[in-house]
Amino acid sequence: MSTAMDRVLIKDLMLRCVLGLADEERREKQDVLINLILWGDLRRAGTSDDIGDAIDYRELKKQIITLVEDSQYHLAERLAERIAGLCLHHARVQQVQVSVEKPTALRFARSVAVEIVRGRAPS
Repeated sequence: MSTAMDRVLIKDLMLRCVLGLADEERREKQDVLINLILWGDLRRAGTSDDIGDAIDYRELKKQIITLVEDSQYHLAERLAERIAGLCLHHARVQQVQVSVEKPTALRFARSVAVEIVRGRAPS
């Protein structure tokens, strides 16, 4: 992880996908709420004011939308893992925290979330 500990946060990205084990969860897309923290060194972007030196969160968001809305996973853990992998393919992202929240997962609960943290494998 970057010694600078710089972060980009993407909050409350509401998407729809097929997610769950039950037959009724597999028939129609349902809401999922995605939150991300992307760690990377943002000092160069802060100096240059050039998107090429930054974590391009707009492009990353588009890729996440495509991944999530086309997905049909049984587990939120798998969806979170796939999102983390996608984020880590971006050269400037050194570590990512992904939260996948499913508002309809449990009766009597506002929501259930899975949260993972993944970093780049040492080279």
